[in-house]
Amino acid sequence: MEESALHGVNLTGWLTLQSWVTPEMFAGTGSLGEQGVLDTLGVELYQDLIHEHRQTFITEEDFKLIARRGFNAVRLPVPWYAFGKQGPDPGPYVGCIDNLDEAFDWAERHNIAILLVLDVSPGAQGEISIATSGRSRREEVLNVIAALSRRYVAANALFGVEVAYEPVAQRRKGLFGITEGVPLHALRNYYREAYEAVRTGGGERPCVVLPDAGLPSAWGSFMARKQYTNVWLDCHLYHYTDQVDATGPAGAARLVKRSRETLEKASKSGLPVMVGAWSAALPFADSLMTPEGRIALERVYCSEQIAAFEERPAWFFQTWKTNGHLSGWDSRVALASFERGMLG
Repeated sequence: MEESALHGVNLTGWLTLQSWVTPEMFAGTGSLGEQGVLDTLGVELYQDLIHEHRQTFITEEDFKLIARRGFNAVRLPVPWYAFGKQGPDPGPYVGCIDNLDEAFDWAERHNIAILLVLDVSPGAQGEISIATSGRSRREEVLNVIAALSRRYVAANALFGVEVAYEPVAQRRKGLFGITEGVPLHALRNYYREAYEAVRTGGGERPCVVLPDAGLPSAWGSFMARKQYTNVWLDCHLYHYTDQVDATGPAGAARLVKRSRETLEKASKSGLPVMVGAWSAALPFADSLMTPEGRIALERVYCSEQIAAFEERPAWFFQTWKTNGHLSGWDSRVALASFERGMLG
């Protein structure tokens, strides 16, 4: 499992909710976040909803189908309250360690590698809190990373631990402005501490994955020195918001060129660069493009993206499944026409 490139899918929206994955769970709440579901339903109904969702949305059958389609890995977001009352005070949120244990059992039976990804939402202001809030908050998160690494270090299915879900770093805007996000120096400090947490809990074997935080050029020589081992950088390559004419194969090729350029910038870090999330979603279509034409173009786009990732040690499509079968985001739809050998 560790000797070949990882070609897999995200399991987004399973252990933490995502409105675009399961929109029916947010109906009537007026919210797109899990906290809003909790506030609307109340603690008891919210917890019942979460239990039912986790038992049914992803099962062993999904792992079996993932392997059958030619994938050999999953990227699995895990909430900071995974250990429930045995971890940091979860408040009303429901732990999921039993679901995680099952996931590792299923993965080992079907020869699937797992990349765990720490997600600090809900109940916190995203990855900003782990880098900029008080020391006690960071220590709680770091303890969870160490505990997860320790719990699964002996599992053959564990590939690695990604220390944050999708942080966004601050960047300069004009002469004096700064965008919202995590200060880069604070994120770097957190990454160093998270690396030590993985090594404390899991030793040298698990890969430690660092999100590029939207700044692929910002990691030159960071953690590439000898005292850091088995560290990868993760780029997320979405282009659906790009201001690019994406009509026709030439348009898709322009988007793929942007992906290649991002990966080349990230490679200057000196770290192996993986693609933690990508999709078939294109920028808004020309008004003359038919739905059938768009689907055909998405397939061309997917094919060229996969070719662009060929030399990378791992890529993960976003995501395995959505209840709405979103064509650009649900692998069962977007990648349905691809041969198993092209994916595996």
